Amino acid sequence: MNYLQEIEGKLVHDKLTEGGGCGGGGGGGGDTTTRIRRIWVRGPIIVGAGPSGLAAAACLKEKGIPSLILERANCIASLWQLKTYDRLRLHLPKQFCQLPLMPFPSNFPTYPTKQHFLDYLKAYSNRFDLKPIFNMKVESARFDHRSGLWQVKASTTTAAATPGAGLDKKSTNNHDDGRTEMVITTTTEYVSQWLIVATGENAEESVPEIEGIESFGGPIVHTSSYKSGEIFSGKNVLVIGCGNSGMEVCLDLCNYNARPSLVVHVLPQEMLGSSTFGLSMWLLKWLPVWLVDRFLLLMSRLLLGDTSKLGLTRPELGPLQLKSISGKTPVLDVGTLAKIKTGEIKVCKAIKRLSLHAAEFIDGKVETFDAIILATGYKSNVMTWLKETKMFNEKNGMPRKGTPNGWKGELGLYAVGFTQRGLLGASADATRIAQDIYDNCWNPHHHHNHSNTHNSVPFNSNPIIYYSSTNNHPTPPTPPHIN
Repeated sequence: MNYLQEIEGKLVHDKLTEGGGCGGGGGGGGDTTTRIRRIWVRGPIIVGAGPSGLAAAACLKEKGIPSLILERANCIASLWQLKTYDRLRLHLPKQFCQLPLMPFPSNFPTYPTKQHFLDYLKAYSNRFDLKPIFNMKVESARFDHRSGLWQVKASTTTAAATPGAGLDKKSTNNHDDGRTEMVITTTTEYVSQWLIVATGENAEESVPEIEGIESFGGPIVHTSSYKSGEIFSGKNVLVIGCGNSGMEVCLDLCNYNARPSLVVHVLPQEMLGSSTFGLSMWLLKWLPVWLVDRFLLLMSRLLLGDTSKLGLTRPELGPLQLKSISGKTPVLDVGTLAKIKTGEIKVCKAIKRLSLHAAEFIDGKVETFDAIILATGYKSNVMTWLKETKMFNEKNGMPRKGTPNGWKGELGLYAVGFTQRGLLGASADATRIAQDIYDNCWNPHHHHNHSNTHNSVPFNSNPIIYYSSTNNHPTPPTPPHIN
């Protein structure tokens, strides 16, 4: 029996129980079961099944490297499937939004709709046979220097109907028919030589701190919960946020006869017959950023006019420099500017404070509103679970190294989806990560020695090969060096 067969022969299927198991003593009153199991993963562990995670997994698979994707939601691309509005479409041409190894279908429009993009992602996942583990929330990930492996703890919660007698009502769900749901939390510790953080820069809603926001009497909705403007028909709606989502939500509100207000700076979606983004990328091949910015601002003024007359003041930096320094994406006009010119969308100054049904702005004006929509974007949540601060900034959860060098950390840690350059940047990083792992660790023809347990063995089958059968924290067996 060779080494791998011996390891595979150690697979066990016993579920471990910690914390007293199902029972709460002799009375049978326990209602929460926590099961712990530990699994050694042959290839990289990928946290996040959004476009970035899928791209990383596909690039790895193309090189014969298996991976394990952990996803907290019940589907791939949960941000797109569960937290986007109905009229959403890509603001960039499809060639700048496709993932590695698979272009968009030729019959898709230049600017694919939300449904087009979701269909593409599902087809992408099917093509590369990507099967994330859903409903698995990563609680923590840390590098264990003793074993030389990443330890990723994730949990999933299920509810099982049980007879109602003897169960603690404080932590059970009681039904009218007498049934009680027992909550079962299964915690799994995955261990691997590599960890790929693919939760991206849009993992959690970003909610601003505004004086008086808790006293506002109407609904306050983040765009992650906004579907359409139908429920806001006939209402005064304040849209807080100056990005593409805010612009498009305002346009959608107008289409449902709502009266929106916002603050924003815009660029035309297309210039000289090409997308503004595509033209920018082409110009950057020959010209410095500051000169391309100056050109974009000049063309914007020619095409859109003097937007300052509409209350839209431009930042001092050009759109490309602003994106590079602050991460703020330039706003591309998709028809909202025309509504601003006709007065259907009101432009307001920055908010000073909110009250019961009104907002006071920094210019002293006070306006009444029935509802508020927070188009304030998203943020990274990496620092809530990754116990590592060398690669990621503790304040914003972004890689400390700027693009294009933020994808690789130390000790087998990688990041994808943090370039602040959208899907194009994520695709580039996914390709780099797969190549790096293959060249340095996986290629059977590349004799690469690692210290301690960072060894090189080309596995090609199911990545899950080891279960612990003890309640301790064992060090999984380590493959030998290839000699």
